[in-house]
Amino acid sequence: MLSNLAPFLVQWAITALALWVASHIFKGLKFDSTGALVISALLLGFANAIVKPLLIVLTLPLTLLTFGLFLLVINALMILLVAALVRGFRVSGFWTALFASLFVSILSLLIGAFVSGPDPAMQIQMPQGPGTWL
Repeated sequence: MLSNLAPFLVQWAITALALWVASHIFKGLKFDSTGALVISALLLGFANAIVKPLLIVLTLPLTLLTFGLFLLVINALMILLVAALVRGFRVSGFWTALFASLFVSILSLLIGAFVSGPDPAMQIQMPQGPGTWL
């Protein structure tokens, strides 16, 4: 149980940092306090883990019809949902949420790539010792 806590806390911090940077770039994204930022990052993580997969399944025909572009709308809806639930987090509109969700996703991916080390499960194991190479 505790071995899963560290990656969770790191991802939470990365999301909070990405949201903070996004709030300085997008004028329509505002946090009243640091507490609102931290709670928003936590709630966004939970929404992405629980609500987003349900929305993806429910809107699968629309997602397939738009060649996956509807997933961007779902990401924006996750930010709007969190803004509706957290007092002190405001988003001015859908387009701000859409562009902010793209920015937060890309920045989180980049920061996560630098923070986390190589995944041992993703490494190719080379055979050791003498053998035949195909």
